[in-house]
Amino acid sequence: MNISEEFKQKKQHEKETETLLGRLHLQEKQQQKFSPADFLKIGPPVKKDNDTSEKDLAHTFLQRLMMLDYRARYIPVRQDSPDVSQSKTVFDTVETEESDLDDFYKSSVDSEPSKPTHVHPMDVQMAVFHCSDSFFKQNMITKLSQCQYALPLLVPDPVTMDIQCPLWTFRQIIKTWKISQIKDNSNTVNMKSMPICTAETPMVSFFRLGSLSVSKSQLMNSLINDRHSTFFHRNCPGSTKSCHFMNGVAEIAWYCPSGKPNDAFTDCIAFCNLHGDALWIEKQREIMTEKSSVNVVLLPSLKKGDKSTTIISALYKSPKPLICLIVDEHFDAVETKKGKYKMGLKDRSHSDVSEELKGIIGKLLAGPHTSFQLKTMAKVSGIRVDEDDTVCQKGKSAAMKTVSLLQGMDVSKIKDTFLPCQGQLWHDWCKINKELHHLKGRIEKEKCKKLQEQVQIRKQQCTAISELMNLFIESLSSSTPTDREYFLKWTQILIDALSTEDLSLILQNYDEKWSEVLVLKKKHDKSDELKGKQTELDQISTKLQSATFGLEHIFRELGQIYEAHASLQDQTKLGLTDWSKYPEMAAELMISGHPMELMDGDAGHVPLSWISSLLDEVIKKLGNQRVFVLSVLGVQSSGKSTMLNAMFGLQFAVSAGRCTKGAFMQLVQVSEEIRKEFKFNYILVVDTEGLRALELEGNTTLHHDNELATFVVGLGNMTLINIFGENPAEMQDVLQIVVQAFMRMKKVKLSPSCVFVHQNVSDIAAAEKNMDGKRRLQEKLDQMAQLAAKEESCNAECFSDVIAFDVRKDVKYFAQLWEGSPPMAPPNPGYSESIQELKNIILSKARLSPGITLSQFKCKIQDLWNALINENFVFSFKNTLEIAVYRKLEVQYGNWTWALRSPMLTIENQLYTRIENGKLDKVELSYIFTEMSKTFGEIKKDMTTYFDDDRDKEMLVQWRGRFESKIKEFHDEQAKGVKRKLDEVIQQKQACKKLDNKKTEFENKLLQKSKDLAHQLKDQAKDEEELKKQFNSVWSHWVNELTADTKPIEDINLNDDQASILLDLGYEWSLIDESKRSGSYKNISQVGDYINYVSLIKHQELQQLIRSLIDDVEKQSLNAIKCKPVAERGYNATYLQEVAKNVQTKVTEFESDKKYTLKKEFTVHLILYIFDRAGSWLSRTHKKFKINNDALTYLNGKKMQYYSIFRSFCKGNSSAVVLGELICGKLKSSAIEAVCNKTAIDLAGEMKCSFPAFSGNRLNLEKHVLKSLAVKEDFDGFITYIRHPRNQAESFIKEEVKKYIFTRNKKKAQNLLKKNVEDIKTRLSQALFTATEKVKTKRGDTDMWVKEFSSFLKDELTFTICCQNFSDINNFDFLKEEIERGLVSVIHKMSSLSLDKIKEFRLQPDQILIDQLCNCCWVTCPFCTAVCTNTLEDHSPDDHNVPFHRSIAVNGWHYRNTVELSIDFCTSNVASEGRFHPNETEETIPFKQYRTAGPRYANWRITPDESKLPYWKWFVCRFEKQLEEHYKLKFQGLGEIPSEWKEHSKQEVIESLDEMFKCE
Repeated sequence: MNISEEFKQKKQHEKETETLLGRLHLQEKQQQKFSPADFLKIGPPVKKDNDTSEKDLAHTFLQRLMMLDYRARYIPVRQDSPDVSQSKTVFDTVETEESDLDDFYKSSVDSEPSKPTHVHPMDVQMAVFHCSDSFFKQNMITKLSQCQYALPLLVPDPVTMDIQCPLWTFRQIIKTWKISQIKDNSNTVNMKSMPICTAETPMVSFFRLGSLSVSKSQLMNSLINDRHSTFFHRNCPGSTKSCHFMNGVAEIAWYCPSGKPNDAFTDCIAFCNLHGDALWIEKQREIMTEKSSVNVVLLPSLKKGDKSTTIISALYKSPKPLICLIVDEHFDAVETKKGKYKMGLKDRSHSDVSEELKGIIGKLLAGPHTSFQLKTMAKVSGIRVDEDDTVCQKGKSAAMKTVSLLQGMDVSKIKDTFLPCQGQLWHDWCKINKELHHLKGRIEKEKCKKLQEQVQIRKQQCTAISELMNLFIESLSSSTPTDREYFLKWTQILIDALSTEDLSLILQNYDEKWSEVLVLKKKHDKSDELKGKQTELDQISTKLQSATFGLEHIFRELGQIYEAHASLQDQTKLGLTDWSKYPEMAAELMISGHPMELMDGDAGHVPLSWISSLLDEVIKKLGNQRVFVLSVLGVQSSGKSTMLNAMFGLQFAVSAGRCTKGAFMQLVQVSEEIRKEFKFNYILVVDTEGLRALELEGNTTLHHDNELATFVVGLGNMTLINIFGENPAEMQDVLQIVVQAFMRMKKVKLSPSCVFVHQNVSDIAAAEKNMDGKRRLQEKLDQMAQLAAKEESCNAECFSDVIAFDVRKDVKYFAQLWEGSPPMAPPNPGYSESIQELKNIILSKARLSPGITLSQFKCKIQDLWNALINENFVFSFKNTLEIAVYRKLEVQYGNWTWALRSPMLTIENQLYTRIENGKLDKVELSYIFTEMSKTFGEIKKDMTTYFDDDRDKEMLVQWRGRFESKIKEFHDEQAKGVKRKLDEVIQQKQACKKLDNKKTEFENKLLQKSKDLAHQLKDQAKDEEELKKQFNSVWSHWVNELTADTKPIEDINLNDDQASILLDLGYEWSLIDESKRSGSYKNISQVGDYINYVSLIKHQELQQLIRSLIDDVEKQSLNAIKCKPVAERGYNATYLQEVAKNVQTKVTEFESDKKYTLKKEFTVHLILYIFDRAGSWLSRTHKKFKINNDALTYLNGKKMQYYSIFRSFCKGNSSAVVLGELICGKLKSSAIEAVCNKTAIDLAGEMKCSFPAFSGNRLNLEKHVLKSLAVKEDFDGFITYIRHPRNQAESFIKEEVKKYIFTRNKKKAQNLLKKNVEDIKTRLSQALFTATEKVKTKRGDTDMWVKEFSSFLKDELTFTICCQNFSDINNFDFLKEEIERGLVSVIHKMSSLSLDKIKEFRLQPDQILIDQLCNCCWVTCPFCTAVCTNTLEDHSPDDHNVPFHRSIAVNGWHYRNTVELSIDFCTSNVASEGRFHPNETEETIPFKQYRTAGPRYANWRITPDESKLPYWKWFVCRFEKQLEEHYKLKFQGLGEIPSEWKEHSKQEVIESLDEMFKCE
C-alpha cells in the first residue's frame, strides 16, 4: 500500500469516526472523558427497549452495563421515521400479473436511496471505551468481565491508528476457578483465585486469513460457553455488515473450570480473538502468535501461492502448536506433524467441530506449552501500554514503595506488624470502653483507673506508627486528585496480589471444615470430635481475619492514629503531614466516591472521634447537605455488595473472602436532572458486614448481629433487608434480628421504612408462588414481632405494629445472580431488571422523605453507638438530634410567650390606671382577648410558619399539638391572671370606698380651710417662717377634726403574736425563746443533717424524707397565707394561728407511719421558719392596706401639698394658678409612677432579648446560674441552689437585673427612662391642648376641663382632682399656660430621676423576668438533685430529664450505716449492678430498675452517660470540707475522692458548662 493510499484511508477512517461519534452524541467526550463520577450518581431511570434513540445509546449501554445487564450490547434503537420498517412503498399500477411476477423473480429490485444502518453494538462499546478516562475504562472492563464478555487486549487508536494495550483496565479483575485432581485414588478439588494480570495460563489465539463464510467468534464461544456470546459475532442481535471500531482489535477471554467432570478444559485458559483479516493486520497478528500457546487459524482454503501461504509457512515452522481450520473443505482433523493439525469445516455441524477442537486443544495443552501472563504485555515493543503513562507510573512507584515493605511476609502477620494501632491496642481500648459502661464496686475509682488505661493505650498508639503508614500518608497527602486515585488503585491492586492466593487456600480449608462440622451436626453428634472440629474451624476463622488485608485496614489505621493524637491533643508532626489533616484527606476521598469504614467489624466498635471529624470535614467541603440514608442488612455472602454496586455504581468490596467487615458508608449524588424531585442532594449508603451463619457461632455473634442491626437500622431513613435463598431456618435467624432492631427503633421514637429483598429465588416468574412466599414472610415477621415484643417488653401482635409495612409493596423478589453455574455463567438479565425495579421502589419512597442533614447524621451515629455500648439500648438511647430540636423549640416558645406577656403587661398597666382613676369598675375577659387578638393571631401565624417551614419540621411535628395548646393556655392564663390582679385592685378600691368618698370631702375642706387661713394671713405672705409656723399650728387641729369619727389602723407586732401562738399550742417558753434567740430555725430547709431532730441511726432516706416534709409544708403554708385578704382587710393573728396548727398536724401525720419521732425542737423550728418566711409578706401587705385605708396616714401624706396651696393663696395668686399648682403636684407623682412602670416593662423586654442568660430556654438560664455560683465560690449559694433551685435562680435574676441597670448598662437604662419621660411629656401636652380646645369650643367650665383632661390620660396616669373651689376660672388658656409652666420643673426633675426610683413602684423588671423565666419545671433528680431543665412546667407525657447529672455526694447520699459519702454519678449507677434503699425500710432496688422505686423515681429518665461535666467533680473537691461539715459525713473509704477529680481548674469547669448547651 503506497503512502497516499494510506493517507486517504486514514482520512476516511477519521471522517467515519467523527460521523459515528456524532451519531452517538459523544463528540465532546473525546476531550472531556467519561469518569466514574459521571455514573456514581442517581440519575433518571434506564430507558426501556425501543425507547432508546441513537443519542441516548451510549448512556443507556453504560447504565445497563453498570447494572450487570449483559443485554447492554443488544439495545434496540427507536426508529424516528415510521416508514423505516417498510423497505419500499407499493403504489397501485396498471401492470399485468405477468410483469409483477417477472419483477418478483428479478435478482435485484429498485429501491429507495439506502438508509443508514443502525450503529453496530460493538461500535457503541468501543466508542464509549475511547471516550472514557482510564479509571472509568477500568470500571467498564471489570463490568464486561463480570458479564462474561471478551475484553479488548489490543486496540488501534481511532485517530493515530497506533496499537494500544489497555493493561491498566484489567487490574481489578480477579478470576476464580477450580482444578480437579486425582490423588490417592480420590478426586480432590483445588480452588485458585488471583488477579488475572498475574495469572499464568495457556493462551489460544484465533485469527482469520481472508474472508470467511463462518463466524470465528461464534466458534470460539462454543469452546468457552455455548450458551453465551462471550465474543460478539455476526449472528448476534443488532449486528451489521460493518463495524468501524473493531477492525484490528484483539479481544481476550478466559475459560475458568468449575472442577466438575463436564468442564470443557481442566485448567484456566485464555482465548484471544483478532477481529478483521489478519493478512492486513500484521502487528497484532505477530504479537498474538508470539504470546500464544496454541495458534488457531481460519482460512477459506489451504493452497500454495495464496496470500496466506507465507503466514501459514511461518506458523508451521514455529515450535508452537498450530491448528488450521479450512472453511471451504471437508475432512476430519489430521495431525500432519507433532503439534500441527488441520481440519475441514465444510458441511460439519457446529457442535462436532467444537467438540473435536476442544479435544485437540486439551491434548496440546496437556503436553509442554508456553504460558501467557497478561502483565508481560507491558514489555511488548511497538505498542503503547496505558500503564506507561507518567501519572500511572508515578502512582505505581509510590504504591510499590509502600507495599514493597510487605513483600515475602506471611499475609496473616502483616496487620500485626505494620498496622499495630488497630490490632491488640485498639481491641484492648474497645474492651475497656465497653467495660466503662458496666462498672461494679467503687464505680468512680474504677472509672478513673480505666480511663487512665485508655490514655496509656493512646500513648502507645501515638508511638507505634509504622514505616508503611508514614509512606502511605506521605504519598496520599502530597499528590493531586488524579495522582491520588492512581496511588490508591495501585496500592489496592498490589495488596490484593499479596493476599489473594493465601486467602483462597484458607477459604478452601474453611469450606472443608465447615462441611465436616455440618455433617456431624446433622447426626446430632455431640462427641469430642465435633468440639475438635469446631475449635479447628475457629482457628481457621481467626487466620482468615488476620489474612484479610485491604485498603480499608490502612484507613482504619489512619483513623486510629488520628484518634490517639486527638485524644491526647498531641501536636507532633508525622512525616510531612500533621495528624489533624487526616480527616480532611479522608473526606476528599469520601466525596470522590470511596467507601469509608463506619464501624470496625474486627473490634465491633465505632471510632466516634474519627467519624465525627471526618463528617465535619465533609460538611466543610460540601456544606451541611441533606442526605437520604439507605442502610443495608443481610446474611453474609448474600450478594448485598454486588446488588449495591450494580444499583448505584458503588465500590463496596466484593470477593469470595470474608466480605464486608463492619459497616461502610458511601455518598452517591442525586443528578441535576432529577434533583428537584427530592428533598436531599445525596443518598448515603451504609453497607454492612453480613450477619453471621448462626448455626456455627455462639451468643457473642448473636449479640454482635443485634448491635450491628440496631446500629444501621437506626441510622437509616430506609433499611434494605437482603434475604438469600429460600431456607426458612436461615431466614428466621435474620428476621429475628431485624425485627428486634425495628422494635427498638419504635421504642425510641425513630421510624425508618423498610424493604425486603429476597434474592436467589428459583422460580421468579410464578406470581402465585411469590404471593405464597409473601404470605409466609408476613407470618414469619408477625411471629418474630411477637417474640421481639416479649424480649423488649412491649406490645406488638404483628410486624406492622412495629413499623409501617405492606407485604405487597415492600417485598421484592430477585432472580438468581448467575444465569447458569459459575464461574463461566453470566449474570442473569432478570437480576438487572430486579435491580432497576428495586431502585425505583427505593427512590419512590425516598421522594417522600426529607432525609437528614450530615450534621444530624453525625449526631445520630453518636447517639446510637453510645446507647449500644450500654446493655439496654432502649433505656440508654438519647436522641441528641431530637433534644437539640426540642431545645430550639423551647427558645422559640420563650420568644412567643414573651411576645404575649409584654403587651399583656401594657394592657394590665392601662386598665390598672383606669381603675385608679375611677373610670373602670369591672374588667371583662372578652376586652383583654379583643385587645390581644392581633398579637395572638401573629404569634399563631409565626408558630404555623415555624412548624411548617423549619428544616426539622418532621421531628417538630410530634410536639406541634402540645405547644400550640400550651401557647393557647399561656395566652388564656395570662389574660385570666391580668383579670385576677385587676379584680383584686377593684376589690381593694371598693374596700377603700368609704375612705375614698371621704378623701374628696377631706380635700375640699382642707382646700377651703387653707384658702380661709391664707386670707387671714395675706399680709404676712413674705415671711416664709411665719407662714410655716401658722400652718403647722392649725394642721394637726384640722386633721383631728376631720378624722374624729374614724378609728386609726394599728401597726402589727408579729413577734408577740408568734410567741403567744406557740405558747397556745403547748410549747414551753424556754424552748420558744431559745429557738428565737439562736435564729437557727432560719436555715432548717438547708440543714445537711437532721439527725439532731430525731432519735435514730442515720441513713440517707431519713434526710430526704424530712427535707421533703419541710419543702411541702413551706409551700403549702405560704400559699395559705397569701390567700388571706390582708390587702383588703388588714392583718389578723388568726392567719398565723391557722398556719401553725397546720404545720403541727403535718408533722404528726409524718410521724404516724414512721418508726421514729421528731423532737419538739423540730416542730418549733419549722413553725418559726414558716413565720419568718411569711412575715415579710404580711408586713408589706398590711402596710399597703394601712396606706390605702387609714385616714390619718392619708391626710398626713397630704400636708406638704396643702401647705403649698396655702402659701400660693397667701401670695394672692388666682384660682387658675393654685389649680395649676395642684394639678402639677398630682401629675408629678403619677407621671413618675407611669414612667417607672413603663421603663420596668421596657427594661425587662430589653434584657429578655439581648441578655445572654435570659434570651434562651430554661437550660440556658441553668448554665448561667451555675457559672455565677462557680465564679463567686459561695458554698451557701450552692446549698440554696441544691435545696431550692428556684430560689437561687430568682436571686440570680435579681442580681443580674441590678447589675444590668445600675452598672453594665446604666446608660442604656437611663436612655429608656428618658424616652418614657419624653413620651409622657408629649402625652401631657396633647391632653392640655385637647382639654382647653374642647372647653373653649363648647364654652365649658372648670369641671368640664378637668374631666376632658383626665379622660385623655385615663390609660397613662392616675389623676383625680375635685375643683368645686375653682369654679371662678374662666380663662383656660391661662390655666393651660400655668400648668405648662409648672410642668417644666416636673419634667426636669423626672429627666434626672434615679433608676432606684423604679424599685418603689408596682412593676419591677426583675419580677417580670422571674415570672417569664421561672414558670417552668423545677422537679429535682431523686438521686443527685439535678434540676429538670424542661421549659414547660407541665411537660407530661415527657419524663423529667437533665443533660448532665451530678455526683450524688452533692445531695448527701452515703453508704448505709456508715459515714462514707457516695461520690458516684447516678448516670453511672443506673448502668451498674448496684442497689439502693428508696425509703427507710430494708428493701433495696437495683439501680437499673430505679423507676420501680416509687413516684419520685418513676417519671425521671436517667440515661447511662459517660459525658459528665467536670463541674460537679470540681465542686466536690473545692468544698470537700464544707460538704463533710454540712452533712456530718466523710469522703473516705468507698467515698474517697479520686485524685483525677482534683486536676480540674475553676476556669476549665466554667468553660465546660457550654457543653450543656451545645445543640446543632
